[in-house]
Amino acid sequence: MFTLPRVTLFPLLLLSLPTPRLHADPPPTVVNLWPGAAPGEKGDIGEEKDLSKPTDGTPGGKPVIRLGNVSQPTITIYPAPADKASGAAVVVCPGGGYNILAWDLEGTEICDWLNSIGVTGVLLKYRVPKRTGLEKHTAALQDVQRAVGIVRSRAQDWHLNPARIGVLGFSAGGHLAAAVSNNYVERTYPHVDAADDTSCRPDFAVLIYPAYLTANDQREKNATWLPSIAADLPITAKTPPTFIVMAEDDPVHVENALFYALALKNAKVPLELHVYPSGGHGYGLRPNGHAVTTWPQRAGEWLGKLGMLEKQP
Repeated sequence: MFTLPRVTLFPLLLLSLPTPRLHADPPPTVVNLWPGAAPGEKGDIGEEKDLSKPTDGTPGGKPVIRLGNVSQPTITIYPAPADKASGAAVVVCPGGGYNILAWDLEGTEICDWLNSIGVTGVLLKYRVPKRTGLEKHTAALQDVQRAVGIVRSRAQDWHLNPARIGVLGFSAGGHLAAAVSNNYVERTYPHVDAADDTSCRPDFAVLIYPAYLTANDQREKNATWLPSIAADLPITAKTPPTFIVMAEDDPVHVENALFYALALKNAKVPLELHVYPSGGHGYGLRPNGHAVTTWPQRAGEWLGKLGMLEKQP
């Protein structure tokens, strides 16, 4: 991947930043995912709150809301402005290692950017931390399956095209977006209502510095180790078209992106992969002086090529 000249990097970044939300835009709507308690919840997680500490990092020079102890999952609908709306919607999955949710960095700020390109943002507040005795993403996968089904079933109410419902995730949220992209034939929870009769297969997926896409990393034990795709990601030809971004120096390891992309290619799934030499992890869309943070422009171009940004009559 070529590196953009330094003199052009920041003007491009300014073009990619979302415009401030106008007062005339429709306000966000919060929808509970489950009519009662979420599957298996016992009410013993504790108070939902920001778990940020003074020693936590500040990507882009700004703090991050690190939302924890989520037991009542929701989706928040950020409608695209009427003069730009394409009918597309994206369920946004913030990252946080399945322990917290980077709520603004990888959530609300992303919905504002999606709105700027005519896409409705659907911010998923999925259950964290991972539940004792269950796989790290068990509860979260139930939540994202339910969320995609609800959005598609409510498409007419929310002025959406049911064939333009995608997912976008960061880090652990990138794994979650990949998980629902490959686990959609059957729900992982008992049937609730008519929303569960609607397909929860995303029409496209965007994975930004995704984690957990490969099997356990053994690089420290075996210098010749090559990763394999995680067993919970059964990629097939029906896995949706996927856009992937990662920096080579990402401490989560760029192999997550490389080997997932190769598996998609082998299954003949359309994909676009961008690997940048530097940029690290956890930047969201906040500029950090590295070309990797121009990913929103590349993602917008890709969505356009898929036909997801064409304004509907």
